Amino acid sequence: MQAPAWPALKGAAYALAAAVLFGISTPLVQKFGAGVGAFSTAALLYAGAALAGAASRRPREREAGLRRTDLPRLLAIAAFGAVIGPVALAWGLQRTSGASASLMLTIEAPLTVLLAWLVYRESMGGRVWAAVLLLLAGGVLLVLDQGRIGGVQMWGLLAVLLATAAWAMDNTLSRALAERDPGQVVLAKAALGASATTALALAAGEARPSLAAAAALLAVGATGYGLSLRLYLLAQRAFGAARTGSVFAFAPFIGAGFALVLGDRDFGLWLAAGGALMLAGVLLHLAESHDHEHAHEAHEHEHAHRHDDGHHDHEHEIAPAGAHSHRHRHAPVRHRHAHVPDVHHGHRHQSEGD
Repeated sequence: MQAPAWPALKGAAYALAAAVLFGISTPLVQKFGAGVGAFSTAALLYAGAALAGAASRRPREREAGLRRTDLPRLLAIAAFGAVIGPVALAWGLQRTSGASASLMLTIEAPLTVLLAWLVYRESMGGRVWAAVLLLLAGGVLLVLDQGRIGGVQMWGLLAVLLATAAWAMDNTLSRALAERDPGQVVLAKAALGASATTALALAAGEARPSLAAAAALLAVGATGYGLSLRLYLLAQRAFGAARTGSVFAFAPFIGAGFALVLGDRDFGLWLAAGGALMLAGVLLHLAESHDHEHAHEAHEHEHAHRHDDGHHDHEHEIAPAGAHSHRHRHAPVRHRHAHVPDVHHGHRHQSEGD
């Protein structure tokens, strides 16, 4: 069975779809969250995400379920991704422009790439490092631009930067759960995050949002956080944390463009230059090619898989149709084909250029 010729396409498609949904959500959170407390905003967003997760759960025979041993990781993911991240973003969006905040979120990509390299040792060639540097340079220009405008804008942008760091950690931690049912992961993370931020909103004495604002934020959370996270997890499963993070960097450009459509006119030369550097970094990373001879050691695991991907040739008494999940064993094999750091390609490289 031959491996797919373009293994990154499926993962890139998932990541781009997630980027569109999340990118549009940022200016919408600014619009509908105006006057709503940061904790309340985060609680409503992740309550909506929990609804999306509950609606997208798959049968046990189709997806591997969560385990009790996943609870510590889920708690950490919820703390970074469903509490610190959205609260910092909501606070920052009330103090800076939607376009600049959207573009600043691009910093999440190089931070995710760096953490994936440090934690999972995902392959990082010269092209990837150059893309990271371009993304970081664009972020520096945005900070300088907002510092030139004024202190309030600067503090708002720094809060958004904190959100990107929290979500980068969330992305890195969630990579280990990418083989679980994404609907279950979204539901668990969102429910934990919504519960924590609701308690914080009550403790802080935040005013109750209007029914219209609450409904709008719930809807934004279901699509821009719930469905987007499901697609993000599927992308991580398909081609790793680092590449998913880089492709997801398109989200800020989508958000900045949508912010302009909604009437945000805070778009100057520095903002355009920073955005251009970030876009160049994303495109450079997408042009990566990775093909060499590699070995797979024998191992056994459980995850959703198909029998037409070049890595699952085990037999069944009754052949299942399409994707299915069960514990299976891989025999050792050595071969060559184009690949990305998915669940079957976490091998080390003698040099980063391999």
